[in-house]
Amino acid sequence: MSSVIKLALVQQACGDADSAVNLDVSIQGIREAAANGAELVLLPELHLGPYFCQTEETGRFDLAEAIPGPTTKILGAVARESGVVLVASLFERRAPGLYHNTAVVFERDGQMAGKYRKMHIPDDPGYYEKFYFTPGDLGFTPIETSAGKLGVLVCWDQWYPEAARLMALAGADLLLYPTAIGWNPEDDDDERHRQLNAWITVQRGHAVANGLPVIACNRVGEEPDPGGQTPGIRFWGNSFAAGPQGEFLCQAGISEQRVLRVDIDRKRSEDVRRIWPFLRDRRIDAYGALTRRFID
Repeated sequence: MSSVIKLALVQQACGDADSAVNLDVSIQGIREAAANGAELVLLPELHLGPYFCQTEETGRFDLAEAIPGPTTKILGAVARESGVVLVASLFERRAPGLYHNTAVVFERDGQMAGKYRKMHIPDDPGYYEKFYFTPGDLGFTPIETSAGKLGVLVCWDQWYPEAARLMALAGADLLLYPTAIGWNPEDDDDERHRQLNAWITVQRGHAVANGLPVIACNRVGEEPDPGGQTPGIRFWGNSFAAGPQGEFLCQAGISEQRVLRVDIDRKRSEDVRRIWPFLRDRRIDAYGALTRRFID
């Protein structure tokens, strides 16, 4: 296996009410990435349609589908046709009344290599995910592929250093975050700047703390609140890849639909960890309190 991973991120708008339209945009991005030499492609979170978690509506559960199911069949065929390892993000119907926010990984032959169910589920104004998603039960286990061991996490997971660390400890070669995050359109410029910088900084911190590349793929575009109670969400794009010292390797803009191509050298992680041996110096004998909610 080469030390270099040829990676692509598909930053796209997902706001069309017709899931076939959004899926077609994803497929075009995958094909463009493959034509540019990518062997690993990452799509945004829940890329089949508008971010439905702005409201709590039982009818939205009709959007979910089984895994494997119709969309995984299509995406598997595209992965095989394009010869890429593909990370997609779907609304999974596991059983009646049991649903997950699930990332699915396809091998180059189109077969499913594994899946990850989002572990951290937010419940905030405009992001009512606890209404829809059961917390994941597959743990923090990297998925073995021909492009490397993928530490796949999803959106809200990206704020938690524990998730990144556990993937690193399990041998992940890189951390990948399909994402759907944006601003309240009424936020002023200063607040937007603070939020975006916090999002970027915390993920670059995971790269530094673990000596691993971090890749985040976000959607773009403004999506209205279906209930009309809020101004909706303006998704801020800014998909990026950072190296094991937090250095930017590539970054997209706020509103552009774009396929980013970047080469990730896994040997850099080995080199960085030799000079910054954070895993060696961890005091695992003193971290027991991390399993508590709060220390009173």
